[in-house]
Amino acid sequence: MERLETINFYLLDKAIRTYRVYSQKKLREHGFKITVDQWLVIKVLMENPDLSQQQIAEKAFKDNASITRIIELLVKSKYLDRKVNPKDRRTSILKVTPEGVDIINKVQGLVLENRKIAQAGITLEELENLNATLKKIIKNCQS
Repeated sequence: MERLETINFYLLDKAIRTYRVYSQKKLREHGFKITVDQWLVIKVLMENPDLSQQQIAEKAFKDNASITRIIELLVKSKYLDRKVNPKDRRTSILKVTPEGVDIINKVQGLVLENRKIAQAGITLEELENLNATLKKIIKNCQS
């Protein structure tokens, strides 16, 4: 029987989780009061301003309950503005506030530094191969 440490998907999951813990630690160390998940939701909305909450959840790989909690915290922190959708009162229109844009801009340097540290010793060719491989896995599993 194969050992966990030899299973690619186990290692991939471990790498992602380790990176998220590392990134969250660095955010706290630098005094940012934002989580990795909150950063992700703001980034998703900045890049796709007209998404529904369900679509945000899909892009951020979160379930609806988690997205609801994250959005609520972001609204309370004034990083997102939420208005009732006049076309469908069951849904909300979410917009990134100037404070939300500001926190993303302030955190950006740290995000780049975290990636640099995580990818130390990995060549550009290795990263390109990794990205190509991951895209193939995604495509294979979506069929």
